[in-house]
Amino acid sequence: MQWLVLFFLVQLVLRGSCLCQPLGQIQAPELSQTGDIILGGIFTFHTAYRGSISTFNTKPRAPTCMNLNVREFKFAQTMIFAIDEINKNSDILPNHTLGYKIYNSCGMSNIALSAIVLVNGQEEVLDETHCTGSGTAVAVLGHSGSAPLWLSLISHFATCACLSDREEFPSFFRTIPSDNHQSRALAKLVKHFGWTWVGAISNLNDYGVNGISTFMQAAQEEGVCIEYYEAFEQSGPASALAKVVETIKRSTSKVIVAFMSHREVKALAAELYKNNITRLQWVGSDAWISDNSLTDAEGHGILVGSLGFVVSKANIPGLGERLRRLHPSQFPRSQFVKDFWEYVFGCALVNSSHTERRPCTGMESLQNEEIYFTDVSELRFENNVYKSVYAVAHALHALRSCESGNSGCTNSQRIEPWQVLQYLQKVNFTTHQGERVTFDENGDIVAKYELINIQSITAGTMHLATVGFFDSTMPLENGVLQVPVSVCSESCPPGKRKVLYKTRPVCCYDCIPCGEAEISNVTDSLDCFACPIEYWPNTNQDKCLPKDIEFLSFSEIMGITLTFFCLSGTMLTFLFLIVFYQYKETPIVRANNSELSFLLLFSLSLCFLCSLTFIGRPSEWSCILRHTAFGITFVLCISCVLGKTIVVLMAFRATLPGSSVMKWFGPLQQRLSVLTFTLVQVLICILWLTINPPFPQTNMLYYKDRIILECNLGSSIGFWAVLGYIGLLALLCFVLAFLARKLPDNFNEAKFITFSMLIFCAVWITFIPAYVSSPGKFTVAVEIFAILASSYGLLFCIFAPKILIILFQSEKNTKKNIMGKTNKTIRFFAHALNNGQMHCLSHLLYAGNYKTQQGGSDGDCAKGYSLR
Repeated sequence: MQWLVLFFLVQLVLRGSCLCQPLGQIQAPELSQTGDIILGGIFTFHTAYRGSISTFNTKPRAPTCMNLNVREFKFAQTMIFAIDEINKNSDILPNHTLGYKIYNSCGMSNIALSAIVLVNGQEEVLDETHCTGSGTAVAVLGHSGSAPLWLSLISHFATCACLSDREEFPSFFRTIPSDNHQSRALAKLVKHFGWTWVGAISNLNDYGVNGISTFMQAAQEEGVCIEYYEAFEQSGPASALAKVVETIKRSTSKVIVAFMSHREVKALAAELYKNNITRLQWVGSDAWISDNSLTDAEGHGILVGSLGFVVSKANIPGLGERLRRLHPSQFPRSQFVKDFWEYVFGCALVNSSHTERRPCTGMESLQNEEIYFTDVSELRFENNVYKSVYAVAHALHALRSCESGNSGCTNSQRIEPWQVLQYLQKVNFTTHQGERVTFDENGDIVAKYELINIQSITAGTMHLATVGFFDSTMPLENGVLQVPVSVCSESCPPGKRKVLYKTRPVCCYDCIPCGEAEISNVTDSLDCFACPIEYWPNTNQDKCLPKDIEFLSFSEIMGITLTFFCLSGTMLTFLFLIVFYQYKETPIVRANNSELSFLLLFSLSLCFLCSLTFIGRPSEWSCILRHTAFGITFVLCISCVLGKTIVVLMAFRATLPGSSVMKWFGPLQQRLSVLTFTLVQVLICILWLTINPPFPQTNMLYYKDRIILECNLGSSIGFWAVLGYIGLLALLCFVLAFLARKLPDNFNEAKFITFSMLIFCAVWITFIPAYVSSPGKFTVAVEIFAILASSYGLLFCIFAPKILIILFQSEKNTKKNIMGKTNKTIRFFAHALNNGQMHCLSHLLYAGNYKTQQGGSDGDCAKGYSLR
């Protein structure tokens, strides 16, 4: 269903050129009069319409309205009468005249079209600009429906209690009481007569459904039982009406409470009459109980004796005379006035489609006609229209008369909607008949009803008798109207439950909040109900909501920060790799085992990238990848560092150039050691994934109000085996580097490796307790932090000093400088070597990669290793 909310529209003068021209012709108002300020009106001048299903081969036709609705036309004439009365009154809006535009609507589409025209202010142009002309209506009065689709700004007939919701309908007012009062009054009426077994029927719109729901709730509180409840629409399928008739026929209750419009009542009465279902007591709502069109219904006699509440009748001086002076010449453009005139007098006006009727003489007059239109003895809803017009007029008058400096005042010709709205909310005046008009905070007025009884119904006439009254308020001190409150305990709202005590009356109780993870969704609930395990109560504890699912995502601050450091480390590693490759022939690179250096940089980039697998929604593949990728890349990295450490250590532990120690740790042996260490980790991971691999799971133990989506390790032994193997290699590397830490000058790379391994081991030792104690996504964050910290430690401790020399201290990156430092090292070992061996050692210390020579000119050095 579309929702058409007709809000307060204030634009007084249209100026400037038009922006848009419609493709078709905009509907013109049925009745109109110019003025400084325009009031809009939408009334249903016909009770039905006939449409057709369009194939869209041609332009669709507008629905044809049928069956004149004299009551709605009488409402429109009452509105015009009130406007003319105000224009003649110098005490209200002096120097300003009110005009009107009243539209005829017999279907939803027509109402929407009428509303658009009133908003725009012109019949031929739709304009998006602020206008300063007088064509736009400042307020919309009318339409009798209660559904939000038919919502008017000030309604004389819409009674649905749903319209009192200020959040949904902030600019809606009405001069008729809410159905909430009427429904409860009907329940008390049924209880008063002792009818404790009744049936309930309604139509399917908001008016009927909400009204009958409130009645059934109130009836239950009064001890009245409902045998059945049925609902149908007059425009719905015939089977729905037949079902209602069959239900009534089979029921044992003799009282029917009907909350519907006159259209449904007439259709139902006709069907009951055909099925000879009579001798029923009807209790009706105000929408049909006093509607004169019931006299046209087939079988209307079964409605005699009906009881119902209607708004109080009133006397509007001068209205009867005005109605009797009506003539088609006053509204020459109105087709409805012509149709009404021909309907009343049974004649045909000039250019009429009713050629079978006699021509009108022009002497016809309503002065002596005693028909419903001219009857002013019971002006009930007409009085509501009358009050609506005066309410808007008083609001406009207060706006124009307000003191300068007030934020709501306006000195311009254009009135803003919120300015009029605030004064309409504050309206408080008394009509000429002594009736006080004021709105409460919901836009409603005080509820006052008459209890009427249908005494008789004949063709064209219905006699009603007032048999009682109902007033929802009572005058208290200082003349203030307020509903008195006298209760032992207030009702327990949803989210709480009632606690009764044996020593106290049942109306005296305590309201206790529901326990954790429990809700109650009805007023005065005796019990609270636990939410399902995957749900958690809202703040008011009246509804169960799905728990939030928590994991470390790329969109949150922590995830973005960790991703930034992951990518930054990867780019920095590749930058170092590019620099090393660019300067691979320089002494500093060649002297530091370039092959293992390149492999180490590559493995460090993989370490940084594997951190990204820990971020994002866990899945089966991501859970497997994150732990295996982490374990293998880190072993590869540590293996390279271990190889570099052994090379440095063995070089300075070999006392002779042809030492067998160096023969067993040449380039081939270095590659095989890295491969062997890595394959051991791969084997551990394969066993882990084969026996019990990681998998995603939901964890509801850490938090009660949210679900943690995490990766279950599967086999904890596999996970700790991976970490243990990494720790074993790191510890071995640290020990060897520590033993070689005092090597002199340029060849003390072991000192940097020692620092990097110290950082690595410290990070992963502190990781274990932090990992075990961190809940939810923070467990993942701790693991990522450990990976990044250890990776950055290796990168900066091992490679940053060399990058500094390459880029900013190039004078140190020479063979002469390297060899100069080497002489100091030679003197360090002089006590163990003779003069012939020193020459060979100088070659050995400069070598980064080694190969066996089969011949040469360096004497005994030919049997050892030389620089590649």
